[in-house]
Amino acid sequence: MDETKIMFAIGGIGAAALASQWLAWRLRLPAILFLLLSGLLAGPLLGLLDPEALFGPLLFPMVSLAVALILFEGSLTLHLSEWKEIGTVVHRLVTWGAMITWAVIACATHYLLDFSWELALLFGTLTLVTGPTVIVPMLRVVRPKASIANILRWEGIVIDPIGALLAVVVFSFIVSQDGGSPFGASMITFAMVIGTGALLGAVGGWLFGQVLKRHWLPEYLQNLASLAAVLGIFIGSNTLVHESGLLAVTVMGMWLANMRGVDVKQILHFKENLSVLLISGLFIILAARLDLNALIALGPVTLVLLAIIQLVARPLSVFVCTLGSSLNWRERSLLAWIAPRGIVAAAVSAIFALRLQEYGYEQAVLLVPLTFLVIIGTVVLQSATARPLAQLLKVAEPAPSGFLIVGANPVARAIGKALTKLDTRVLLTDSSWENTRAARMDNLPTYFGNPTSQHAEAHLDLVGLGHMLALSPSSELNALACMHYRHDFPAKRRFTLPSGNESRRSDKHRSSDGVRGRCLGSEPLSFPQFASRLSKGAEIRTTTLTEAFGWSEYQKLYGDKAVVILARDPKGWIHVATQPLDFAPGPDWSLIALIEEEPAEAAPAAVASGK
Repeated sequence: MDETKIMFAIGGIGAAALASQWLAWRLRLPAILFLLLSGLLAGPLLGLLDPEALFGPLLFPMVSLAVALILFEGSLTLHLSEWKEIGTVVHRLVTWGAMITWAVIACATHYLLDFSWELALLFGTLTLVTGPTVIVPMLRVVRPKASIANILRWEGIVIDPIGALLAVVVFSFIVSQDGGSPFGASMITFAMVIGTGALLGAVGGWLFGQVLKRHWLPEYLQNLASLAAVLGIFIGSNTLVHESGLLAVTVMGMWLANMRGVDVKQILHFKENLSVLLISGLFIILAARLDLNALIALGPVTLVLLAIIQLVARPLSVFVCTLGSSLNWRERSLLAWIAPRGIVAAAVSAIFALRLQEYGYEQAVLLVPLTFLVIIGTVVLQSATARPLAQLLKVAEPAPSGFLIVGANPVARAIGKALTKLDTRVLLTDSSWENTRAARMDNLPTYFGNPTSQHAEAHLDLVGLGHMLALSPSSELNALACMHYRHDFPAKRRFTLPSGNESRRSDKHRSSDGVRGRCLGSEPLSFPQFASRLSKGAEIRTTTLTEAFGWSEYQKLYGDKAVVILARDPKGWIHVATQPLDFAPGPDWSLIALIEEEPAEAAPAAVASGK
């Protein structure tokens, strides 16, 4: 292949990856679906991409290193300290449930496709993993009840590294039997693979943790150093004992994630971004290599296997794991339906298939197309049916209309109480225990901690929340929160009160307009001004407009003494007031406003309530 074709091919992979990720973001569907479809179109269907011709002997090493980095990134999210917090049902799903799913898939693969038990067991480990990259986008579309969403989200987070580790162990056991060695020799080889991988991973994790803990590297070199360390451990472990590298990097990530005094947040963010790049390109390349003819030759039996995975393995696992729980049959039914397969299955299956073919396992060529069939089948089927099923079972949340309020100070509490009176869900976050305690005394739901922390990423429940009010007195925290949650709340649904001195700052000391939220209130009002008016006796009042007392009468009555903050229309939708107002209040609208004092003349036609 000449240089021009190589450049066009690589550029095309990049363009297809970007288009797939953007389309997934716009449609709120798992990106893996569009990446695989792009690869299928470019490879087997249109013949535009031939990975073997493009990369030649570099293909296998590239895939191996990419899979190692993906497994390391996934293992960085497994915090053992959170094991006690995830709930009984999740505990069961990632232990007994995983074993049940593994057994059902392995047996079905062995008897339906005549796979050897070794390959059937390996295929079972590859296809029991869900993962947050496919679960989270689906939950945003399905919007199930919080009890269901939390179980599915935590299951995906925890089972991702556990499933990868299990797959690596099974793969290591298979390759340890290469060459028809006696059982004793095979077990020795297997023990060497496991022992070497675990030991080098633990040592590598501890050493690199010491480097981070003692600040022997500047921050700007930590990401590069972590990348070099992972690749070094992977290559070194494989050099000492063949096929032990994947286990080593998985253990290394788990060790770092659970090492005291080591902050891996920056590394995790870098690895997440790197994983998006690797996964996007890797999936397109792997899908382009698929041998569809080999899969088609197996016939309809592959669809039977997919049906067993969807209709037998998952429901049986959920039924056993939810026995004795508080979940009703409707919630269990939705849990039994949602289990899309994702990144670990596709990435790991490719590297295992390539290696096993070298070891003489002819059926290994079917691992990748079968795995991709399960991924596409579960993602497409569940994405198309999960939301209607949730609505049919009456376990779906309505469109998110609640408010995440950054701050639990008097301003935030006053607005939060006004929203709760309109039966709107609110969640206040604050790092001040005094503010948090005061909010709890007002019966307001709270999260005690920094809303942009790593702990908040895992524990802050955003189900049902569709708006964000950044009401901290710190403009920096408000801007940071707006940036942090930009993927959860669109720009038109992020609002803030500017700090008092922000207008006096020069452009180089002030956050850009694109970072800050939209200014809250029908009139320009800073946070100190809002707090000052409250302290001087101003109240947040709710007034319902009528035919006799409409918007114009409201303005005449209150004038500049009322700053409208929020409004609820007759259909129950909440509108946030900005300058200028982008809604026109009418009869049966409820207006929430900060009113300095009661007007001299009350309007008999207005229905108003105090705090």
